Amino acid sequence: MTPPRLRVFPAISRNRDPQKYVGELMRVAEFADCNGFEGILLFEGNDVFVEPWAMAQHILAATTRSSPLIAVNPVYMHPFTAAKFVSSFAQLYGRKVYLNMITGTAVSDLQGLGDDQPHADRYVRLGEFVALMRQLLASPRPVNMVGRFYRASNLQLRPRLPAELMPEFLIAGQSEPAQRVAKETGCIKMQMLPPDLDRGLAVSGMNFGIFARESREEARQAAKARFRDNPDDRELLALTVENSDSVWKQRLYEGQSGELQENGYWLLPFLTFQADCPYLVGSYEEIGTRLKQFAAKGLTTVMLDMVADETEMQHVCKALAASGMF
Repeated sequence: MTPPRLRVFPAISRNRDPQKYVGELMRVAEFADCNGFEGILLFEGNDVFVEPWAMAQHILAATTRSSPLIAVNPVYMHPFTAAKFVSSFAQLYGRKVYLNMITGTAVSDLQGLGDDQPHADRYVRLGEFVALMRQLLASPRPVNMVGRFYRASNLQLRPRLPAELMPEFLIAGQSEPAQRVAKETGCIKMQMLPPDLDRGLAVSGMNFGIFARESREEARQAAKARFRDNPDDRELLALTVENSDSVWKQRLYEGQSGELQENGYWLLPFLTFQADCPYLVGSYEEIGTRLKQFAAKGLTTVMLDMVADETEMQHVCKALAASGMF
């Protein structure tokens, strides 16, 4: 029996240069399209240089099989608008997309947008958003809904989306409200790579980066050369954490070491504002074995931070291939 295949969505390491942003995304998107990845992750937020729906269309037009993973935050659009985009992409390209449902953005951005909903209520809104979107995309009849945040009266999306092109929804929050909404809506629940690499792996989705080489020592040396510690970068992260009510970001930030652990877990790229997640560093074989272990515990979906460099991406592919599930 063929082992299940991991669905991997690459995301570029944090990019602070708007002139390089689109080029890096397209380089990774085209590489992903040719090398068996599901589709690239596209971020959302006031500070994102290109609106993810616009970027998704740019990628769909330039690739042959990619299914982008698009971040969706209810603060920026109505569920009907999001459903209309999904339906439009299906008609234009005959491909499905994945949706990374989020509530988080900088507190100052929420204030600027006039959104004063408490953290828990933003997840109530997110659950309603997912429910209404699904009904609009699947129902052959007009949709009616009365929720706390959304109401629909005989609202219909035409044409109805073919079942095989229905989007899959992911929820990445780590708080109790996020976990509850993920369970209630049946979304793919995401978590960060845990420091001991085993604790609490009871979800089907995980977020981390991979830095790999032929040997363990070579991987560790190359990783330290690529991601260097810097007080200014740490200060930048401290400022963003201070301006956020994200539970996962607080948990990663508080009391964590930037040391490269013996098991390959490394938080320095996150602590220096160069990535949005921990990294797993090791040989192709070590990382492949880890991925196989994760899959045995139910892992199906990976948001994978990657350095937007052809050589580095090839190293990542070798590590993924060593798992036998990519």
